[in-house]
Amino acid sequence: MSVQLDWSNLGFGYIKTPYRYVAHFKDGKWSQGELTTDDKVVINECAGVLQYAQTAFEGLKAYTTEDGRIVTFRPDLNAERMEQSAARLEMPVFPKEQFLKAVDMVVAANSEYVPPYGSGATLYIRPYMFGSSPVIGVKPAQEYEFRMFCTPVGPYFKGGAKPIIIRVSDFDRAAPNGTGHIKAGLNYAMSLHAIVDAHAQGFDENMYLDAAMRTYVEETGGANFIFVTKDGKVVTPKSHSILPSITRRSLCYVAEHILGMTVEHRPVRFDEVKDFAECGLCGTAAVISPVGKIYDHGREIDLPSGMDEMGPVTKKLYDTLTGIQMGRLPAPEGWIRIIK
Repeated sequence: MSVQLDWSNLGFGYIKTPYRYVAHFKDGKWSQGELTTDDKVVINECAGVLQYAQTAFEGLKAYTTEDGRIVTFRPDLNAERMEQSAARLEMPVFPKEQFLKAVDMVVAANSEYVPPYGSGATLYIRPYMFGSSPVIGVKPAQEYEFRMFCTPVGPYFKGGAKPIIIRVSDFDRAAPNGTGHIKAGLNYAMSLHAIVDAHAQGFDENMYLDAAMRTYVEETGGANFIFVTKDGKVVTPKSHSILPSITRRSLCYVAEHILGMTVEHRPVRFDEVKDFAECGLCGTAAVISPVGKIYDHGREIDLPSGMDEMGPVTKKLYDTLTGIQMGRLPAPEGWIRIIK
């Protein structure tokens, strides 16, 4: 029986799908892993993840392309980033090839939940790993679970590509030599109060500055920044505490190698922001969300691109990357993994 969902009106939320993947780490090695229909996770009350937040995760998407194929976008980079996250949290690295096989299995088993081409929706895939064995002293767990589920989602921001309003946050997202560069649950927990407060004050997101000097732009709670100068250069902030966004890396490649633009990946002082022509937030969930206004403690920075639509350069980047993802444009070698 085919799945009946209002694909064009999906929110960015969880919808249970039939199959998920699970593998266990015990006695120094990972199990082969398998699909299961059981969506419940059962762990000890003293599990490492519950006591000391020993967990990491990833996020990627599957798409239906223009010619009807089901594909994923650069899942090898998600596998590599999760390896880095696990190593930093003293968790066993989940093998890259097993990660990729798990993605293929989960998407194929839930293929009826991959939204149709042109609906604006995608299948969001969430791999995650956590310490499952009891830990009462502050130390790494001995046993772990790696799991992966998927859910069909609509656009991350309900307004789609409509420019958003953000504020400069008084909170710090990550310490200079902390864990801001890995995709750990603890980083996102730290941002929850700040984003709830931002929403209560009428803002869509936070702009975090560096914790040491509060001079340089870092990222938001869940996306990297991308700026465009008035002479058409693409600029992205560089910092050891910024998560290396796969979307940002892909957009920079598109800008430089496909669109012939100059790209700078460097520290960006906050006092430069007022001089940029365009600003966007980029990540797996939204691809690019254009920013129209930035509030800094009563001072308003209005981006020249305005509040009506994406700036022209941002739109060209967005259209090119989504065109590659959806099969409308040729992809660089290795970017698209065909599931079926």
